[in-house]
Amino acid sequence: MPRVKVSTVTLDAHDAHELADFYVRLLGYAVRADEPHWVLIGPPDGDGVSLSFETEPEYVRPVWPTRKPGDQQMMLHLDIEVDDLEAETARAVAEGAVLAGYQPQDDVRVLFDPAGHPFCLWVETAQ
Repeated sequence: MPRVKVSTVTLDAHDAHELADFYVRLLGYAVRADEPHWVLIGPPDGDGVSLSFETEPEYVRPVWPTRKPGDQQMMLHLDIEVDDLEAETARAVAEGAVLAGYQPQDDVRVLFDPAGHPFCLWVETAQ
């Protein structure tokens, strides 16, 4: 089988640069490419999945959890492992994230980025 790997996840937003700036601060990623309506960021060491952001004027924020038929559904979310869930949640909020009102698990915090995409901070717990 040929070598295949996911290299980049792309998120739409009203402002690609604003959203890229948020994730650069949150993840410590570096900007790899910067165009008028598109930005690519990735880990400083170049190893791992990159994120790109595309300006989409018709972008509609997803609703999570979905409440009624017709709501723009979440199509994906990012899972971000952290060492200290409480501290990293506070840092994410300070960087511009919003804590979701519904939290389904004790070892996970669901937040929304500035464009409304849900993402999860999670911590490894002993089984």
